Amino acid sequence: MAAMPFAALTLTALIFAAAPAHAVAPLAEVPTLAPMIAEVSPAVVNIATSGTENVRSNPLFDDPFFKRFFERRGREFPQRKRQVHGQGSGVVIDAAEGHVITNHHVVEDADEIIVTLGDGREFEAELIGSDPEVDIALLQIPAEDLSTVTVGDSSRLRVGDFVVAIGNPFGLSQTVTSGIVSGLGRNDLGIESYEDFIQTDAAINRGNSGGALVNLRGELIGINTAILAPGGGSVGIGFAIPSNLALSLTGQILEHGKVRRGRLGVYIQDLDARLAEAFGLDNRSGALISRVEPDSPAEEAGLQSGDVVLSVDHRKVDSASDLRNIIGLMRVGQEARINFWRKGRMMSVDILLRERRMRQVAGAEFHHRLRGALLKELKPDEDDGDEGVQVAEVEEGSPAADAGLRGGDIIVSVNRHAVASLQQMREAVGLERGRLLLLIKRDESAFYLALR
Repeated sequence: MAAMPFAALTLTALIFAAAPAHAVAPLAEVPTLAPMIAEVSPAVVNIATSGTENVRSNPLFDDPFFKRFFERRGREFPQRKRQVHGQGSGVVIDAAEGHVITNHHVVEDADEIIVTLGDGREFEAELIGSDPEVDIALLQIPAEDLSTVTVGDSSRLRVGDFVVAIGNPFGLSQTVTSGIVSGLGRNDLGIESYEDFIQTDAAINRGNSGGALVNLRGELIGINTAILAPGGGSVGIGFAIPSNLALSLTGQILEHGKVRRGRLGVYIQDLDARLAEAFGLDNRSGALISRVEPDSPAEEAGLQSGDVVLSVDHRKVDSASDLRNIIGLMRVGQEARINFWRKGRMMSVDILLRERRMRQVAGAEFHHRLRGALLKELKPDEDDGDEGVQVAEVEEGSPAADAGLRGGDIIVSVNRHAVASLQQMREAVGLERGRLLLLIKRDESAFYLALR
């Protein structure tokens, strides 16, 4: 090999000397979510709340002796007021109207709601309305020059899609985490009354509630709501309300001031292997109708006891919980195509859903531990003037029966809030997520039941 001239060697050395020790690729070639996050983040806000709650003045009143003493004498436990504060997140969905969507549990019982924007501006928010059964609330702030987020179609999500959660966990300034969609249509978790969650492994922590779950196009596809973690921190199992559902509910809140749910008018149960065989089914999928209410949409459409509902509007029904969630998330006046199995034949019928009557309701409408109980409102002239919600019936072997409820019991308070109607009970159940503390009057005695 011929020797390289000295001049060439010198030039080569100069070229290598001029090059940096660690060459860095151009920024344009580095994968990053920064542009998308910069566009979406201004629409995600911090929510701070303040309010008061009743607390017992002395821990001795947790003692069973003192409980019995006060209950027997019809006295209230001594209480005092305590100032409480909360933190959460929200998403601006309408810049012109100043509408902000968040979770119901973020703003419930708040005397003051302060929304802080990404640019530092603060506004006192007005609560337009909320739906505790799905955990959605709609706020309005008197702000100009708001940033908003494009709302995506959550029905197009697939397991494995990349997602980003944006919120304000633990009172920190805006925080971003990423992950994938781990599951769709999650229900029967006992978190809310009606559930149709997106599950994600993007880290969601306390304070993220009400924040945005977006896809990689920066479209809002969910409202971060809950985590499944015994220690209270993120373990990669988080849940978000799908954007399609959230927008449908807030639309009803704007139109009616509340959410008006469709009602089918049936009592339903899951199928076990024996029931499936008895009704001529090859598997246990479906919701078995055990009873049809008189004058209900189901009766008018011809549904009967013993029918097994297999799908609603092409959505498969695997269990009684599936049917309850699907119908409960539909609007009043909406028509539903019900496919069902009757005596060896597949049949279908269109049913126009009506608003639910609140005189008599299945306990599962309130809490999964009340499944099997039938609840009704007391008339003013019933039961010697007692106020409360009466347990009309309890199915033997049901969760309600296992919890200790009996027919004739009167529920006087829920989570330490007096209830005189089914609507008041529904609101009180939503005050403590997953927990239920009932004060029961039975004959001449009164006692507490704690359910989880």
